Amino acid sequence: MTRFVILAHDWPVPHWDFLVEAGGALRAWRLLAEPAVDADVSAEPNGDHRLAYLDYEGPVSGGRGAVSRWDAGTCAWLDDEADRVAIQLAGAKLAGRAILRRAGGTWVFRVSAGPAAE
Repeated sequence: MTRFVILAHDWPVPHWDFLVEAGGALRAWRLLAEPAVDADVSAEPNGDHRLAYLDYEGPVSGGRGAVSRWDAGTCAWLDDEADRVAIQLAGAKLAGRAILRRAGGTWVFRVSAGPAAE
């Protein structure tokens, strides 16, 4: 079963790392505000992370702060295009359809409990 995790990360500024299992790595996005259902959150694509982060909390190597689990659960990839990613989430805090979409030069993350707003 495919898993996801959202980690609260305190470095270099507080943000949330949205990590989704994709093969042998975690696809990653940095969320610039705390995620909430039906709220747009600015996001930035990030480099792939190791699968170990699905279960890890604690200091990050290289003096890059620490992470703690904000939410976690299972998920299903629905769409994976260059400008739009859709993932069905079943987490403790977030459950529904997560959409990451390019909006101009930035990305937006949104979770909808019902059908996703495009």
